[in-house]
Amino acid sequence: MGRIVGIDYGTKRVGLAVTDPLKIIASPLDTIHSKDVIEFLKKYDTSEGIEVFAVGMPKNTNNQPTDATPHVKVFVKHLRKAFPNTPIKLIDERFTSKMALDVMIAGGTSKKDRREKGNIDKISAAIILQSYMDSYLN
Repeated sequence: MGRIVGIDYGTKRVGLAVTDPLKIIASPLDTIHSKDVIEFLKKYDTSEGIEVFAVGMPKNTNNQPTDATPHVKVFVKHLRKAFPNTPIKLIDERFTSKMALDVMIAGGTSKKDRREKGNIDKISAAIILQSYMDSYLN
C-alpha cells in the first residue's frame, strides 16, 4: 500500500504533502522547484509507493479558472504520463494559501518562517491533501 501525495503546483515551486502509511494524517513533505518535481516524485514512489495524487486545482471564487489553471493542467498531463497507473484527483484549492498562513500564525510560526514561500506551499499541499482525505476516505 502506498501513500497519498498532495500537490500544490506553482510555476516556480511545488508544495508536497503526504499521508502516513495508514492514511490517517496529512503532513507537509517538501517544497521542490517545479522543473524537478516529477523526478522527485519518481524517487519518492520508488522508496515509499504512491497510491493517489491529490492535485490542487485553482479556481476563482466564482468557480472559474484562474491564470494558474492552465499551468496546473499541463502539469497534470506530465504527471499522468510519468505515472500512468496512479489515479490523480483534482481538488479545489481556493483559499489554501490563506488557510496555510492562518495555520502558521496559530501555530506560533515566526514572521521570518512565514515569509518563506516554500513553507506556505507545503502547508497548502497538506491542506489540499486533508481536503481529499475528508472527501474520499471518510
